This record gives sequence, C-alpha cells and structure tokens, in this order.
Amino acid sequence: MKSHPLKSISILVPMFNEAAVLPLFFETVEKVLAELPEYRFGYLFVDDGSTDGSADFVRELARRDSRISLVVLSRNFGKERAMLAGLDVTEADATIVIDADLQDPPSLIPRMLALWEEGWQDVYAQRSSRAGESWLKRSTSRWYYRVLQSVSRVSIQADTGDFRLLDRECVMALRLYRESERNMKALFSLVGFRKIAVPFDRDRRAAGGTKFNYWKLSNLAVDGITSFTTLPLRLSSIIGVIVSLAAFVYLVVIVVRALIPGGESVAGYPSLMAVILFLGGVQLMSLGVIGEYIARIFSETKARPVYLTSEVRLGTPGIINQRGSEVPGGTDLDG
Repeated sequence: MKSHPLKSISILVPMFNEAAVLPLFFETVEKVLAELPEYRFGYLFVDDGSTDGSADFVRELARRDSRISLVVLSRNFGKERAMLAGLDVTEADATIVIDADLQDPPSLIPRMLALWEEGWQDVYAQRSSRAGESWLKRSTSRWYYRVLQSVSRVSIQADTGDFRLLDRECVMALRLYRESERNMKALFSLVGFRKIAVPFDRDRRAAGGTKFNYWKLSNLAVDGITSFTTLPLRLSSIIGVIVSLAAFVYLVVIVVRALIPGGESVAGYPSLMAVILFLGGVQLMSLGVIGEYIARIFSETKARPVYLTSEVRLGTPGIINQRGSEVPGGTDLDG
C-alpha cells in the first residue's frame, strides 16, 4: 500500500538581536516537534538586521541541520516586513509564525496543528494574561484594539499577536498585499479564511529585552488605523462642520446683541483670540490627519521594494522556496 507523504510545516521566526535566547528557543521547540513525527518540519529564520550575532548562530545550526533556512535582510526593515520576507519564501502546507523570545509558548503548536487538521485555516494564539508587562502597556494595548476594532470594516482579533498557524491558502493571500507601511495583525484579519483562537497565558521574555518601545508601538498603531480606515478624515470633516456652525451661531449672537437697543457689545480682544486659537488648533489637527494619509500615499507611489535580502540560505526542499531571490518583493543582494 502506497504511503501518503508527510505534511510539511514551516516554523517562521522573525528575529532582531535575539542571540541570547536563540539556543533556548531552538531547544524548547525541538522538544515539542519531537512529539509530532507525523509532520515534516523546517525552520525559517528571518534576520532583520541583527547586530549581536543572531544570524551567526543560525548559520552554525544550518551547517549541522538541513531543516534550517536563513534569510538575512540587508538592514533593519521592521518585524512586519521581516514576516513578509519569510512568507514569500515558505512553501509548506502550513506556516507557524512565532517569536524567539519564548513569550509565546511552543507547547501550543500541537493544539494548533490539531485545529488545522479539523479544517481551520488561521489558528491564532490569543493572550488571556500578559506577564512581565506594565499596567500602562496592557491598558494602551487594550485601548488600541478597541479603537481599531471600532473604526475598521473588518473584524480585528483582540489581544492577539503574530503567533499563529497559517494554512498555505492564507500565506498565498498575504503575499498579494505588498504595501510598504504594514500592519500584519490587521492584514491577518483582512484576508479572511476560517479562523479560531487558542487562549494562553503569556510568559515573560526568556532573555533579552523588548525591541518595541512606546514610540515604535505608537507608530504601529497609527499605521494600523490609517491603513484600514478613512474614519479620521471623516471625523476631521465633521469637526470642521460643527466648528463652522458654532462660529456662525456665535456671530449671529454678537450681531443681535449689538443691534438690540441697550445691548452690550462683546469685548473684542479676548473673544477674538479664543476663537482664533480654537480654530487654529482644529485646522492644524485636520492638516495633521490629512498629512498622515498623504505621507502614506507618497511612500506607496514610489513603489520601492518592501525589503531587501543580503543572504539566503535555503534548507529543506518542499518546505522552502528553492528559487530564493525570485520571490516577489525581495531582492537578494548576493546575486
């Protein structure tokens, strides 16, 4: 009787300065994968311009293990683009995106695979708790998801990061989105397909520190909102109409009070300054919103590559795209 080939699974690991935790990460994942002999696994590490030797550690792994593949970006492009670089290369039946810091437990992988076998195409890990994070970070994250959910036309999964299993159909769909200002969490929702959550308690980082400060997180939040809704522009228009109506009513009141016999004239300078400063603030805010959208139009119209690669080391055939630099959106500087 002819045996069926094993389904291929790619473990996609975007990394930036994770040398301190990579040995423990690889050891931990290996223990989980050893309990899943019914699948054929391959690792795909995407180095996002690390300066601490992260790529060197993976190169050494690749010399001993043919399952290891490495894509090195020419500089730090950001995690969102690094994930796209990995998705462009993988050819597996399913791809599991996971960070190397072990905050997302690899022990969820068997559960994810079981749900995938049941027909779910996007199995995402949903945080029930977040250890090691401040009250401010947890609160701002919760507020951001609420705002994004309320203004977006697609359903955004709350308390969800990048740790998920993606069916090959999902991966192929995500490859079609080539915008340079990326928010993968929203794109995961935008492509659709059958989704299911796997709740878990998030651990502290196993080593090292977070690469996302509040400035980077705020930029990511702005990218998410401006990429998936034009509501800020609509709100600017509504505020402009409300302010104009209020100013017109105020003008009528001033004129009427001045024309009524015995009426008092309104003091000019204080009221004039208040109105000018208020209108100036509204105008600057509206121009800022418009400027955010124009800046993104400017970036997209230049049609620059989403990322560039300086090195591509490919491992297991059938799991990793053996064409390497021929994937769309990337350029292999090694030729």
